Amino acid sequence: MRRYWVLGLLSIILAFNGMAFTRQNQSALNADSAPASDTNPPPGPDRFTVLTVEYQAYEWQMATWQKQKPVCTLIIDHEGVPLPGEVYRDCGEDIYEDWIIQDPCMSVNKRTCTGYYIYPSDSYMEEKEVPLELEPASAWISLEDCEPVASTATNICESQPTLVITGQEPLQDESIIRIEGTYNGEPFDCDGTDTCKFQIIETGEEGVPVQFWSYSTYGDSSIVFTAQVRVRKADEGDPDQLYWYVDVLSSQWKGQTVATCADSWNVFPPVGGPAEWLTTPKKSEELSSDIPYTYLAENLIRQGVVDSSTCIDGGLPPGGGVNQCGLEAARPSVIEWQNQFDELILTTAQDTAIPARLLKNLFARESQFWPGIFWDALDVGLGQLTENGADTTLFWNDSFYEQFCPMVYPEDACGDGYMHLDEEQQVELRRALVRSVNATCEDCPLGFDVTQADFSVTVFAHTMIANCEQTGQVVQNYTGKTPGDIASYENLWKFTLVNYNAGGGCLAEGITHALGENLELTWDNVSPFLTGACSGAVDYVNDISQ
Repeated sequence: MRRYWVLGLLSIILAFNGMAFTRQNQSALNADSAPASDTNPPPGPDRFTVLTVEYQAYEWQMATWQKQKPVCTLIIDHEGVPLPGEVYRDCGEDIYEDWIIQDPCMSVNKRTCTGYYIYPSDSYMEEKEVPLELEPASAWISLEDCEPVASTATNICESQPTLVITGQEPLQDESIIRIEGTYNGEPFDCDGTDTCKFQIIETGEEGVPVQFWSYSTYGDSSIVFTAQVRVRKADEGDPDQLYWYVDVLSSQWKGQTVATCADSWNVFPPVGGPAEWLTTPKKSEELSSDIPYTYLAENLIRQGVVDSSTCIDGGLPPGGGVNQCGLEAARPSVIEWQNQFDELILTTAQDTAIPARLLKNLFARESQFWPGIFWDALDVGLGQLTENGADTTLFWNDSFYEQFCPMVYPEDACGDGYMHLDEEQQVELRRALVRSVNATCEDCPLGFDVTQADFSVTVFAHTMIANCEQTGQVVQNYTGKTPGDIASYENLWKFTLVNYNAGGGCLAEGITHALGENLELTWDNVSPFLTGACSGAVDYVNDISQ
């Protein structure tokens, strides 16, 4: 649907194996207390080496025009004339300053010119030393003997949860010799091992902070990694069969992926898992739907997929749309069509951690799964991307920009980021992204390119990641707090859908008015303030989140 970007980008501006604790006889870390840590900070990575490599050396001489006598020798490692920085390096500041501002020698008799000239004198193989930064040690966090809950990103443990922190050493002749860190401020130290294991007890709704790092025989350590861990005992079922829900937010988490945006917002999904529309099932069949989409039915009839010739007007009334007879004739094809992307949606959700059901609901609301141009040429593809939407994707999703930009421009032109492209390049890159999700193809069967449609599913997942990043920034800009401290997981997703559909300006408008009324930032409190051009976002969010 058409996006209303009213305010533009207003919002952008250790059973303990080898483990020693400070306190004795501590069988589990107490998540309700937070004593100050006395653990010394690690030194961090310090890995550099020097490699000797062979290269083609090109020798040049710099001489004066008047005496035709060399004054310095330049040795460079590339074809072509020496660069200004190489002249400064090999010939010194005085010669460089005279050479860089001298006028060209236009005289037939070159000896009458002042200044310098350079000319090639030799070429040969040479060796040079190249500094190299080696890959550092790292550490990862996981759970022992716990299973992820189907369709959610939480984990269920049938016994008291055991947190596992494992060091990793990438260098072949080195190893991890120690793990250290703090759990809710309480220090832990696992000497002589690459793994720490310790039981954790129930926490509050916000969880507790964890810091951890590893030491290597190389003589350095990893950086300090962080995590937020929540442990909640199930409050239902047989009290003799207790189990725990455990959620971990960390870049180093090795279990089932938590939704990308939860990590970005630093917010946990509800205990036991989020609402169904924010889940990803294990099998694509669980995404199946049988909704009688009228726009989809109309297109299938127009493209000859459905024969509705026995219907009045062939099932397609003169004023547009599809009549009831045409809708019934198209029903089997409509059901088959709307489910053909389910496997790809599931795979994309698993790769990007964007909930699969959210993606499918989004495509249903935006295009009814017809992957071309909708009502006009401004909204394109399964998720109806616009140039403004493409701008959000390229600005807020750095990793996607780094993958997409070299498909349009030379890699060296993309290196400094989207905001460092000139305006013309940004415009062309946005248009290229919109074109990439437009599967319309006059010469293709059914009028669209299946491969292009499949590619667009991934693009829209990355677009959603960009929108939740921008949403988090909008919330932080207007509240001064981390998104997870001010709004719930589900409400932040609903705000993200506002951002996607109507733009960051509309989201900022709703949040500003809710805060002005001293209201909690919930969807029910913010949505009444989405008025005027922003009002369409209310039904949009409600439809997708049902």
